[in-house]
Amino acid sequence: MVSQEDIQKAANILRYGGLVVFPTETVYGLGANALDPAALRKIYELKGRPATSPLILHVSSLAQARALAKEWLPEAERLAEKYWPGPLTLVVPKKPFIPDEATAGLTTVGIRVPRHPVALALLREAGIPIAAPSANRFTQLSPTTAEHVRTAFGGDTPFLLDGGPCEVGLESTVIAVSKDGLEVLRPGMALVENTSNAITPAESESGVADRAPGQHKKHYSPRTRVLLVSRGHLPQSGKGAYLWLDYNAAAAKKRRMPEKPADYAAQLYTALHALDNEGFDWIAVELPPDTPDWGAIRDRLTRAAY
Repeated sequence: MVSQEDIQKAANILRYGGLVVFPTETVYGLGANALDPAALRKIYELKGRPATSPLILHVSSLAQARALAKEWLPEAERLAEKYWPGPLTLVVPKKPFIPDEATAGLTTVGIRVPRHPVALALLREAGIPIAAPSANRFTQLSPTTAEHVRTAFGGDTPFLLDGGPCEVGLESTVIAVSKDGLEVLRPGMALVENTSNAITPAESESGVADRAPGQHKKHYSPRTRVLLVSRGHLPQSGKGAYLWLDYNAAAAKKRRMPEKPADYAAQLYTALHALDNEGFDWIAVELPPDTPDWGAIRDRLTRAAY
């Protein structure tokens, strides 16, 4: 249970240039004052995140989002009104006062209003936009519980607001909004109309700023090797675990995953975190269907297994 005193303490830490871990409906975020370059650099240092990977700015209202945008098109307004608060990030042209550290030097910025009550309470108390990537080491599994964060950072864990398990369980959908239309930069569980949610997002290029987080080929990865399989065809050597949907098979440990994409997404990282701590040689995962509603899950699994 997060108290008002905890919220106030976290807000003060942020206002004075420190880092705070807080829950959102997607994953736990590692937050800093989005307008403080020195604080933003602390995020990159703690995560081991390259400076070419931009951050997402969390705000408490649509009005605050508009104030950060150099241009706010009608389509951005429509999507914000429909999906916020929620797991959708809009990438729009940024105002000049937003530090380059928040955007990897790009002229655009990703913004969203989260719907987790703790996140919203923190944003309102702090009165500032909060830049927050996932609260983990770079390319590793995103945290969906406070314990995942403590395992990732150990004694380096910043002040942490424990809001319980995350509801959505996968990172937000990222949509670029321009006069040319809508473009999916990272698939998520918010499926936006008039876009192709089944597209393959761009891959990160060395030395070039990514247009959105999550562009590296290897990402969202446990320490244990992840193998994507079909029809229950598992490795014949080593001791492994198996997450399956339709095709059961013999493994040292196995778990049938939910049939509905939203339920599957909510459980995926938690299942991988648990198996990653059991010393298996591999974790085999039956690849879900290649349909838009499974697109975000397939994206995360493909990067985890790279």
